[in-house]
Amino acid sequence: MALFQNKYRIESIRLKDWDYSSPWWYYVTINTKGHAEYFGKIVKGKMDLNELGSIAEEEWLKTKSLRSNIDLDYYVIMPNHIHGIIILNNEKRRDVARYVSTQNIIFSKISPKENSLSAIIRSFKSAVSKRMHELGFYHFSWQSRFYERIIRNEKELMNIRKYIEQNPMKWDIEKNDYENLIVD
Repeated sequence: MALFQNKYRIESIRLKDWDYSSPWWYYVTINTKGHAEYFGKIVKGKMDLNELGSIAEEEWLKTKSLRSNIDLDYYVIMPNHIHGIIILNNEKRRDVARYVSTQNIIFSKISPKENSLSAIIRSFKSAVSKRMHELGFYHFSWQSRFYERIIRNEKELMNIRKYIEQNPMKWDIEKNDYENLIVD
């Protein structure tokens, strides 16, 4: 583990030489802070979204309409996390509605590249958090960062789709298992 300002920090799992704004298929998992169950419950193997879960789903789907360079594939909102496949294509436009200015040179250096996977997830998390806080859920927050995987081939895509689809059915068995939050 590396030190930053004399504190340990977790190394990035991102592929070092990969441009995450490249057109490709990406599998992501986004967790709530402390794995708090905000989005609903699993009932008989199916996710039953509550109001907060519906907000998360609305914002997930809105991601596609806000950006012409995105398609969405399989996804599932779980009680404390979201799994989804995001497809970046070549068409790009600036997301004005949720764009965060990086005029300050310090923030410009550390901010995710425009239209990158990180910028997309940051915008999604921000939009959900804003709506949650407006409803009075001031303690709602996301875990910092997110898990991502570059989908390498058709077989892997099919396995990830199956995992996403079956995730609610496995909840009661695996909800406290780290493997339930990510897939290899």
